[in-house]
Amino acid sequence: MEQIIYLCQRYTNLTKADIQELCRTSTYLSESKLYESADVFIDVYNEMTHEALVVYHKKLKYIPSLYKNEVVGKDALLKNEPGVLRTIETSLNSIGLLAITQENRLIKQNIYPIRNEQRTIGVIIVEELVDHPACSENLKEQAGNSTAVPLKKSQIDPLIMDQLAEAVLIFDAATGKLVVSNHIAQELYRKLGYREAINELHYDNLSLDYTTFEYVLYQMNDQRENQMIELETAYLNYYFSIRKVWINAGSRVAVIIQDNTEVKKKEDEIVSKSVAIREIHHRVKNNLQSVVSLLRIQARRTDSKEARKVLKESVNRIMAIATTHELLSKQVEDNVSLRQMLEAVMYNFHHIFNPEKIQLHLNVDPRITVSSDQMVSISLVVNELLQNIFDHAFEPDQHGVVEISGEIEQKVITITVTDNGNGYDVNQRKETNLGLMIVNSYIKDKLKGKVLIESTKQGTKTCFYFEQNTNDVVR
Repeated sequence: MEQIIYLCQRYTNLTKADIQELCRTSTYLSESKLYESADVFIDVYNEMTHEALVVYHKKLKYIPSLYKNEVVGKDALLKNEPGVLRTIETSLNSIGLLAITQENRLIKQNIYPIRNEQRTIGVIIVEELVDHPACSENLKEQAGNSTAVPLKKSQIDPLIMDQLAEAVLIFDAATGKLVVSNHIAQELYRKLGYREAINELHYDNLSLDYTTFEYVLYQMNDQRENQMIELETAYLNYYFSIRKVWINAGSRVAVIIQDNTEVKKKEDEIVSKSVAIREIHHRVKNNLQSVVSLLRIQARRTDSKEARKVLKESVNRIMAIATTHELLSKQVEDNVSLRQMLEAVMYNFHHIFNPEKIQLHLNVDPRITVSSDQMVSISLVVNELLQNIFDHAFEPDQHGVVEISGEIEQKVITITVTDNGNGYDVNQRKETNLGLMIVNSYIKDKLKGKVLIESTKQGTKTCFYFEQNTNDVVR
């Protein structure tokens, strides 16, 4: 019992009550006259290796054990003993399954779950040697053979079944035994560690969805012929879609299994990468805010008005980028709402400059989305245009209105920024104003778009347009 407690505490997540139940079971087996002609084990799930771990061994009483060496503390591998992890996972008995011992001997196992508080916490394994030498060699050869066992006669054409991408298993309703299977089914169960051909095995030895054959027949009582029972299930590290259908001809149950493990893994990878990307955006935003804090400290320490102005403009540009990364850190999808992004830019700008006499209006189609790649460029461009307006379009005491609009037509997004300020000489300002140089550069090089600027004494209208990325859609 001390060994059971040590191994369970070191390698499992079992509770104190679970371990006590395993110890009670081991005491019962040790004192019982059951299974005196077999090696008996208790295995649990090893959280470190994700295999089954041997924690108890009761050896044969009157004849030598099948094992020469100590196996307590060693793993029972899925590829060698499929029934052990199967019973731990499904809580179903596994009866008469072939297995390979840690000493490379062919055996048959009967495996029964040990339960505590409605959970399977371990299994009892009763092992017997496949004693006939010829039978043993034949089974070993069969277990290593990669070709499927020939299909038995059925109303379903075996050649057609073997062309299917799914595993197909057909069970006799009277006996619950597998009578027909295709190549994919044989390969699937071989991958799950089954050492012998699966034909003639009982449904309860092959179930991957935690159901017994008795329950399947109960389900089929209410089903019409060709009406499917469909479900998805996780089995060990695999994911399956399973369909079951009743076949009146011959009174049989067909089970169709589709292995979705690779698809599920890809989906999990995508989710994991998405979470990682959002975390990166969050960290970038935090780092940019740290830079902003340093620039603000520097601005407060300088006596030069020009230097403070330049530092303030730099702070505003960095905050525009930080705002976009903050949005991306909260975004699950690749596409971002253009309106939501521009609202964030306007809020950030209003927070920094706090204009009292200038009204900001936003008129953007809420269905327009842009890619994360386009997002930063658009934010910087709009930020520069707003900063240019606040610096040059209005006198200190002048009231004014600034409007940002956005629309899309045939996958071309047009963003227009207008003001009713004093206007300026477009040709002269383009060559000397850093903000307009940034605007032109980002629109041309990053967005692959064009910009048009019209300015009179009644105000300025800046319009830039670019193609929406192919992965963007108007919802």
